[in-house]
Amino acid sequence: MNARVGKVGSARSVPWIGVKKFARELLLEIDGLKAERDGSRSQLERLGALSVLQLEAERQKLQGDVARIGEFLSGERAAAGEALARTKEELAQARQKVVETEDSALLQESGIYTYYHPLTDAVAYQAELGQIQEQIKDMNRKEGGAVLANTSWTVNGSASQGRAMVRDFSKLMLRAFNAEADNLVRGLKPYKAAAAIERLRKVSETIERLGKTMSIRISREYADVRIREIKLTADFLNKLAVEKEAERQAREKMREERKVQQEMERERAKLSKERQHYQNALDALLAKGDAAGAARIRAHLEEVDRSIQDVDYRAANIRAGYVYVISNIGSFGEALIKVGMTRRLDPMDRIRELSDASVPFNFDVHALFFSKDAVGIEGKMHSKLAAFRVNLVNQRREFFRVTASDAKHHLGELAGELLTFQDVPDALEYRQSLARRSEGAGREV
Repeated sequence: MNARVGKVGSARSVPWIGVKKFARELLLEIDGLKAERDGSRSQLERLGALSVLQLEAERQKLQGDVARIGEFLSGERAAAGEALARTKEELAQARQKVVETEDSALLQESGIYTYYHPLTDAVAYQAELGQIQEQIKDMNRKEGGAVLANTSWTVNGSASQGRAMVRDFSKLMLRAFNAEADNLVRGLKPYKAAAAIERLRKVSETIERLGKTMSIRISREYADVRIREIKLTADFLNKLAVEKEAERQAREKMREERKVQQEMERERAKLSKERQHYQNALDALLAKGDAAGAARIRAHLEEVDRSIQDVDYRAANIRAGYVYVISNIGSFGEALIKVGMTRRLDPMDRIRELSDASVPFNFDVHALFFSKDAVGIEGKMHSKLAAFRVNLVNQRREFFRVTASDAKHHLGELAGELLTFQDVPDALEYRQSLARRSEGAGREV
């Protein structure tokens, strides 16, 4: 009402020419107020006309409505809780069905491969796999026991039609299982064996769940045979890889021995030729009666003879050679060295071979010494540094995560006199590359 009065009050300030209009609006306002008053009075009269019993009934009706709404909300809340519980259960089941197949995760967990059936060699595994494959063929034949099902199924009251349907569905399920097993075997890597077995078990469980109506399922005996096939295949692949690596190492060793033999033969031929020259000179000097000249030539001859004896000794004693400690900070960083041995007459030939195009920078020599038992010293050095070995699987990878200074103490105990030792490597190309990179960055700035 205050708003309406305010409106009227504001109209009083209009000019005299709008008095008639103002009067009409005022009459309309009065009629509206009377209508509101009459409506409120009739509503109050109606409520007042209700009896106490009618008011109580109205109250109970309202309470009933509230109760029904509460029951509805409780039901909705319970249904939502049940749906959430079902969702959580389905999520848990889905997680159980997931089989980890990521190579990185499997490789991290694989560690050193452990054989399921440690046969002697790959040929033995191949023979065993052949027997398993024959067993798989036998079990896939009719009534072979690979798949089981309900034999009392009927279709349209016909037992024969029911058996035909069960037989067809059983073949379909068995083909799906075999396809999965074959794919797992074909793409198998040794470190994936456990994941492949788990996946095949999940496939078997899925087939049993889908064929529940007809009781179709893969027999446990057949599933075990396919799992044994996966295990043996993983063993076979790993054994094959080990044998190939051993063959590769043997070939590398034979190549190295051939190089050593050829080098010694060339050295012996060179020394023999040199000895013949000195012998001819000695004969000529003796014929002339030059005793002083003959004495000098005899000294050279003795030195050549000692060299020939040394070559013969090196050729006969396969344990004699040079032990070396090298690093490549440009390729592997500062805290990594290689400890090895070579029977080459010039050990730097072997170092230069290691510095081929497979690494971006050349190796630097920290220690180099000759020993009559270089093989033994190399083995002892490897034992002392075993805790720092980088490759724990392939012992032919002779890299250790230590600095040259760390290895110096052990070398002093084992080697005696060292031909060379250098704590800080030259690494010329690496350091020059760093300098040029810094110069280039400075010019860009």
